Amino acid sequence: MAEPIIQLKNLDITYNQGKENEFKATRNVSMEIYPGEFVAFFGPSGCGKSTIFYSILGILEPSAGQLLVKGKNPYSFSPEEMVRFQTKIIGIIYQAFYLITSLSVIDNVALPLIFQRVPPAKRREWALQILKRFGMETQGDKYPDNLSGGQSQRVSVARAMVNNPNILLADEPTGNLDSISTKQVMEALRTINEKDKKTVVMITHNAAQLMYCHRVFYLKDGQLQRIVPNPEMKQIAKVDKQKILVTEMDQLSKLYPYNSPVELKVKSLVNYLTQDLNFYQLQRLESLVQLVVEGKVMREEFCRILQKPYKEGGVDMTKALAEVMSEKVDKILKQAEDARRFRRRFMANNFLSREEKLIKNLTGYLVEEYNKKMSLVQKRRLKELVYKRIAGLISRREFKDSLRLKLEEGGVGMTKVVSRKLTRYFEKILIQGSETKGHGH
Repeated sequence: MAEPIIQLKNLDITYNQGKENEFKATRNVSMEIYPGEFVAFFGPSGCGKSTIFYSILGILEPSAGQLLVKGKNPYSFSPEEMVRFQTKIIGIIYQAFYLITSLSVIDNVALPLIFQRVPPAKRREWALQILKRFGMETQGDKYPDNLSGGQSQRVSVARAMVNNPNILLADEPTGNLDSISTKQVMEALRTINEKDKKTVVMITHNAAQLMYCHRVFYLKDGQLQRIVPNPEMKQIAKVDKQKILVTEMDQLSKLYPYNSPVELKVKSLVNYLTQDLNFYQLQRLESLVQLVVEGKVMREEFCRILQKPYKEGGVDMTKALAEVMSEKVDKILKQAEDARRFRRRFMANNFLSREEKLIKNLTGYLVEEYNKKMSLVQKRRLKELVYKRIAGLISRREFKDSLRLKLEEGGVGMTKVVSRKLTRYFEKILIQGSETKGHGH
């Protein structure tokens, strides 16, 4: 494996150090980013992502720890070396574009080439080539004031790439754009990463953009909370596979690679019902549960069919067992709607006031399943775990272990059996709440 192109070790950055208003923006942050990776710094405002970002750029020197870019400390560079570093090694895209309004588009793009002492004719030629790549060649003689937001950002991308840097830093690159322009810019960044093999480091608040990244660095209160690999992308960095968010859907898809998402949901529910049924009854039960999952059969009808003799299309269950089973299926499917709503809002970065209510509902379902009195501390910690699990910040095992962890150690203080039971139940809600093609409600 190649050496990291960016390496942080125990990085501290403190503003106004030694003064009354001293503020430690990052604390003991360590990370490695590898050549060709597309990574995101993700977290709430004030979490430290911009501080780290601009430290990598070479304009915010660490107070302690180590920062290396291509194996060198940029803060040891001479002024001339720093100019080369910030124009040839690193390119940057800003949310606010920062195009010079008195210069034409082509001159804005060519500007970094001046510092590389490229002759004027060559500068214009190279600038035009890079503009053409991003579909902006016809806008070369216009001025920034005559461009849309999306066009301005594509010019900004072209300017950042004109010197063919090794690393592209993108600071909220779509923060001021509409959805169409956002997709165009994100696809441009994807192309730069995949085709040009450039390392892309992006700051974003938009959870929907995390799908473009190999890994996501989650930051909070100046600390690196978690590094989450994207299971949909081939990893460049060496990744502990246990750290990848693996849901039951992922596990089932490996066992049944040719089954559709709906069929996998059915298997999950049937597994949850776990009764002493023979092979033929299980097959029949799966086909009936699929009708329920697809919304083609309601609870009462499902219960009635379960009781029918096998030869008449049923499963030969007693009335009591059929009622219990139909109640379980109905309950989980209804509760899964809140999981689905949360995931939709999470991926669209559209929460407003609904996030709190959905998490509260989901927590309530587990409290109800627990069926014992819980303290306020236990409920609060359970609610935090529910959010972290559904947002993909912790794995199933971490969720279960935190439920079992003692209260005085920061856990919820449940027994091993109960923690396993509640984790299993919540995973059923999550898998039924995952989106499948054609799911419209």
